[in-house]
This record gives sequence, structure tokens and C-alpha cells, in this order.
Amino acid sequence: MPSATAPRGLWIAGAGGVGREALDTALAAGVPVAGFLDDSRHGATVRGLPVRRPAEFDPGARYLVGIADPAVRQRLAALLDGLGAEPATLVHPRALIAPDTVLGPGCLVMGGAYVSSSVRLGAHSQVHYNATVGHDAVLGERVTVYPGGNVSGAVLLADGATVGSNAVVLQGRKVGEGAFVGAAAVVTRDVPPGEVVVGSPARPLRKD
Repeated sequence: MPSATAPRGLWIAGAGGVGREALDTALAAGVPVAGFLDDSRHGATVRGLPVRRPAEFDPGARYLVGIADPAVRQRLAALLDGLGAEPATLVHPRALIAPDTVLGPGCLVMGGAYVSSSVRLGAHSQVHYNATVGHDAVLGERVTVYPGGNVSGAVLLADGATVGSNAVVLQGRKVGEGAFVGAAAVVTRDVPPGEVVVGSPARPLRKD
């Protein structure tokens, strides 16, 4: 049963590193945060806020999934939506969102990020601090661009794709569903779904 005494405000699903960075973003943006939702840490206090189970979530309350793993993000979003929750989008005041850009529900854009003109971010996507997304790029649902990642113009990042820290995806490339671009990799050709690529130019990770 939902808690009748749960405080109002945004709830952040996940009390780990990205969850706490989402809290930093909310504090900078002046968004009140009620607490965290995390099965593994329920009953604890993180950064002075209570940690509760999703089952204690109030129907109609707002949430943001502060977890990097796209598969876990998908599972938690489905669970919370099923409880009658509403996904919220958080944008740090020191992020720049250009005109004609659309952020889907549940997106997180951290400080220092630059999202250029006519970009589309799907639901529950994340652009971490100091990352950039070029003009006309399309990010599917639950996409992650880690700190310092550089997504060039007209790139397509399919659902669940991840661009690692300081990686570069060149103009017009496609990164397939669930693919992972390793840190500092340079993507010069399309990446198939589910592939892990590393290096410059990026090549599939060897599986010994």
C-alpha cells in the first residue's frame, strides 16, 4: 500500500552515484526532492533524505530514474508507471538547451551539458555533465551520454544506447539499440545493435 505520510515532491529512483547527481541537478534547479526509491537501501537516509521502496510510492507523485544502466532504468520506469507515478524531466540551470529541441518525459540533463538545435531526446534519456549533443540528433528512449561525450549532428542513438565518457560519435552515424561506445572511442561508422566498440577508430571489443 502507498504510504499516506510520504512527503510530496520529486522522488529519485536509485540512491547511487547518478541518483545523487540527479539530486544535485534538482537542488540547482530549485526542484524539491522528497527522497529516494531504492530497494537495496530502503529505511536508510541518503544526503538527509529518506530512502523507501517503490511500494511506498504515492500514486500521482513525480519521479526520475537516477540510474545509468538502461535496462534497469526501463524496469524501474515501467514499475513506477504501473503504480500511477508521473515521470519528471530535470535540467540543470547551467545546461544549455537550444531552440526546437524536445526532451521526453523522465530525461536528465546535467550541468555543463549542451544540447543543440532541433534535437529529440526520448523518454528517460540522460545527458551527463559537460556532454554535447549536436543539431538534429535523435536519441531514443533510455539513451545515456556520459560526461564529456560528444554526439555530432544528425546522429541517431537507438533505444538503450550508451556513449561513454569523452567518446565521439561522428556526424550522421547510427548507434544501434543497446550498443555501448566505450570511453574515448571515436565512432566513424555505424554501430550494430548490442555491439560494444572501443578505440579510435572504434572497433568491436574482442571477446576472448
